[in-house]
Order: sequence, then C-alpha cells, then structure tokens
Amino acid sequence: MKLNWIISLVVVVMGMQGCRSLSVKKQLDETLLRADQVGAGEMPLEPDKIQSPFTAWKVQRPTFPMRHDTAGPAENIQAKLDQLAVQGGGTLVLKGHHHTGRITLKSHINLKLGEGSVLEFKHEINDFLPVVFTRNEGVELYSLGACIYANGAENIAITGSGRIIGPGEGSVRNKTMTHDVIENIVDSNTPVDQRIYDGKTADFIFPPALIAPINCKSVWIEGVSLERTAFWNIVPTYCEDVVIRGVRIHSMGIPRGDGIDIESCNRVLVEYCTLNTGDDCIAVKAGRGFDGLRVNRPSENIVVRYCFSEKGHGGFTIGSETAGMAKQVYVHDCVFGKTNVGIRFKTRRPRGGGGSDIHFERIRMQEVESALRWDMLGQAQHVGNQASRDFEVQKNALTPRFSDIQIKDIYIDAAKNCIKIEGIPESVLENVSIDRVFGRGDQYLSIKDAKNIKIKNSVFLCKDTSISTTNVLGLIQDRVRVITESP
Repeated sequence: MKLNWIISLVVVVMGMQGCRSLSVKKQLDETLLRADQVGAGEMPLEPDKIQSPFTAWKVQRPTFPMRHDTAGPAENIQAKLDQLAVQGGGTLVLKGHHHTGRITLKSHINLKLGEGSVLEFKHEINDFLPVVFTRNEGVELYSLGACIYANGAENIAITGSGRIIGPGEGSVRNKTMTHDVIENIVDSNTPVDQRIYDGKTADFIFPPALIAPINCKSVWIEGVSLERTAFWNIVPTYCEDVVIRGVRIHSMGIPRGDGIDIESCNRVLVEYCTLNTGDDCIAVKAGRGFDGLRVNRPSENIVVRYCFSEKGHGGFTIGSETAGMAKQVYVHDCVFGKTNVGIRFKTRRPRGGGGSDIHFERIRMQEVESALRWDMLGQAQHVGNQASRDFEVQKNALTPRFSDIQIKDIYIDAAKNCIKIEGIPESVLENVSIDRVFGRGDQYLSIKDAKNIKIKNSVFLCKDTSISTTNVLGLIQDRVRVITESP
C-alpha cells in the first residue's frame, strides 16, 4: 500500500462489527428496488413530483390542440406534420410501417406512434439533406442532424407504443466520420455556419441521432421503443423542461450507441426507462473543448429515477465532454445490470468541464466491472500523452474539475473494482462523500489525485482489501469494515 500525503482515519466499534456489517447488507438488499421494479414496464400513468435536494419544479403533461390526423404507410409524414403546424398544432398518429427520411417537428405537435406501428428511417445521406444545425459529440456544426429533429420548437412530444428504427446499411453509416476525434476535425476557430458536412464538402458526415431536439422548450418523449441507431439515441440539446419516460432503447453492438445523452439542458426528468446500449446508457454532457467553452451552457437540474440500465458501458455517466459543466444532478432508485461501469465520472484534459453538486442514492448494481469510477485522464488513443498523469500539464481553460459529490445507499452485488478514482494532478477530485455502501468485489479501493474523500458506514467483501493511494490528501474511513473474501 502506497501512502502519499494521506490522512486516514478508521473508526470501528469492535463489539458491533458483525452486527453492523450484516445490518448494512441486509437493510440495503431489502429496501433497494430490484430490476423487476424499475424500467419501462413499471411506468405509472403520470410522473410523481420531483424530489431533488437541489431544486423543485412541476412536471406537467403537455396538452395539444384538439386536432387529430393519421398517417398510413403510403402517406407523407412530413407533409402531414407541416399541415398541422400551419393549423396551430395537434396530434399526428402513425399507423402501419413507415419508411422515411428525416422528420422535423414543429411547435405544439404530438407525434404519436400507434400500437404496432413502425417508423423506420432510410439509410442514404440524401434522405437527410439539406444539412441542419446540430451538436455532434459536443461540437456545433451543420450535418445530418437527427432522424426526428426539431430546432426552436415549443411544446412537442413523441409518444405511443410503436418502434423507431434507425438507418440500415448505406451511405449514412458508410461515410460516418470515425478516423479521428471530432476536435481534430472541426476547427473551433471556424464560424459555425461554415462547418458544413453534407458528404460533399468532405468525404464524410456526422451521423444522425434518432431523436435530437435542439433549442426547444417543453419536450415530452414517452413509451416508444428505439433500435438500430446510427449514433446516439435520444439527445436533447439546449432544451428546457424535458421529460423522457417509459422508453425502451436497444443499441447493443453499435459503437457510440449511447442511450440517453442530456446536452446542456435545464430541468430534465428521465424515469422508468430500460436501456441496452452499445455505449453509455444514460449520460450528461455539456460541450467539448474550446467549442464547448465558447457556448458555455451547463447541464443542470437533472433528475434520473426508476431506470434499468440493463447492459451498456456505463449505467450512468457524467462526461466525457462537459466543458459547460454538469450541476445539480440527482440520480436515485435505479438498477444497473451488467454494465461495464455503474456510476462513472469522465473528463479529458483537452475537453474541459466536469461537474459539482451531484447526488446518487439508492442504487443497486448487479454485475459491473467498476462500481464507482472516476476516470479523468482517458486513453492515449483519444488524447495522446495527456492520458498519463506523469505528463505534466499546467492549469488552463480546459482543465477539468469534479467536486462536491454525494453517494449514499449503494448495493454492489459483484464488481472488479468497488471504488476506483483516477483524478488529475493539476486538478484533483475534491469533496466526495460515500455513505452506506455494501460492496462485493475483487478490489476495494484505489485512489489517485484526490482530496477530502470520506467513506463511512459501509461494508466491503473483497479478495484484495488493500488500499492503493497516490497523491491523496484527507482520506477518511469512518465505520468501514473491509472483509477478505476468498477467491
């Protein structure tokens, strides 16, 4: 065990060790929700009120003009939507199997997928032209946008029980930019209206998400199932008052197939969703690098509850592109199944950002590689030498930072690493409280570059009970019991 600049306090009441350890495990296992109690199949008709330690707002189902239309497989969906918009809004109900290019929603319209309906998107670049303003991996540009797109709309909804299927094999997928990271491709000094990627200005495009409203207010997405996306699935960007509930997402095997990515939004509720994804299940983002700093819009006032992240890279992730910061995020009463990481905090030195005032509580993890993971450096393939903590970097505008994080009432059934922290030397992770955790795993605790980390009232059953530390100041363990579990 390395001890570099570490203050460690362990308080254990000897006569209560067994009682206390059994009590924490039993209490958490009996009180935390299980997989069959969360997710899309358990969604109630209406959302409960928001119970956040940071803020409160009223969740109110949107209403639309009493004007209804239907669209069958042979009818033009966009023409029907445009007609409703001219009339002042209403509801368009899809029936049957549709095969279409990009759809653009306008204000006061509910796109409802009727029972058994399928909305399948075409697969050629021409099906998504002309290019539209969008944000791709945290960088503003003009490209294909989204399969279901809206810009500057108010009071819009996508509801129903039908399926939404992304593009199949074609130029959309074949010409997707994959050869580099986006900040090396899109020059942050180029005016946004000149960042055009239509498959002609360059031999690649930035692919469409499935659903991505931008600059919208009052967005409601409920009940639909999403599959075969070409990119991220649901991506509200620069939006206010967003509700995403009862959605099923399947993108297993799809690179960058994130489930729900919240991009620089204010007041977002995500609840009762079931996710099986090719990347992170639910993530909070806020812009990338210098372009994200220019925009400087945080993601804030976010509540995620009663979701089942069944499979994916991360059950819930903040980052890695958060130049505008993530603030006042509250995640509770969720279950993470076989995800690579349970709760993950990601930054990268060249991308900036991070977050503060972040709370997690009442989370059950079934089988994860890392349960509580801070990964602030990244991999060399993405950020080069800056992925090494031994590569000296002076503080600058893109220096990431995470602080003021509370994690409470966590049950970890199986993990390779229970707690693994990798901060950065020039901006250490600060002020983290971890309370009432039962964790079963291979390794208990590894910390690099952190300050004021408190773990209390917890029990860990691990094969490796050692504590590995590098550049840690103020590690406090209060009523923590670490028990060796035989391999």
